[in-house]
Amino acid sequence: MRVLLDQPDHLEQLQQLVRDERQALQRDRYRAVLLAVGDLEGDEIALRIGRSPRFVDEWIGRYRKGGLAALLPRKQPGKRPKLTPEQEARLKARLDAGPRPEDGVCTLRGKDIVRIVEQEFGVKHTLGSIYGVLDRIGYSCLSPRPRHEKNDPQMVQEFKEQSPLLFRPSATP
Repeated sequence: MRVLLDQPDHLEQLQQLVRDERQALQRDRYRAVLLAVGDLEGDEIALRIGRSPRFVDEWIGRYRKGGLAALLPRKQPGKRPKLTPEQEARLKARLDAGPRPEDGVCTLRGKDIVRIVEQEFGVKHTLGSIYGVLDRIGYSCLSPRPRHEKNDPQMVQEFKEQSPLLFRPSATP
């Protein structure tokens, strides 16, 4: 299972990459190829690096086809979002406008947004996945505590000042 280096400087470069790499999985990829260059067989390489022979065969094959660049991890595609970009833009506009009277709440929570997305867009989301949508469109799950519509900051301040038991100045600094 000898691997021929496509460029003579790859051996030194591989050795340097093995020394410098901090992520164990990536370092094992480099080590597998480096050991294959040194005339070891796949099963022996797998034992030495503590990985399966399939892992070793896959990464040596990738190196043969694409060189050192093929040893870098590729971005995994993942699942396509349930909401289209246009729907996400409409949801963002809906959330920016704030809760409507028919929502029956003073602040929209995750479960309220799940209901809105299902009713207005016809898309079902779980509570956990809606937070991913919110993150993707630029929202944080943190929000200030809601204030009641009848809350009067001036009256609160007057209460604090006039209350005999609250906010007494202490004798010692």
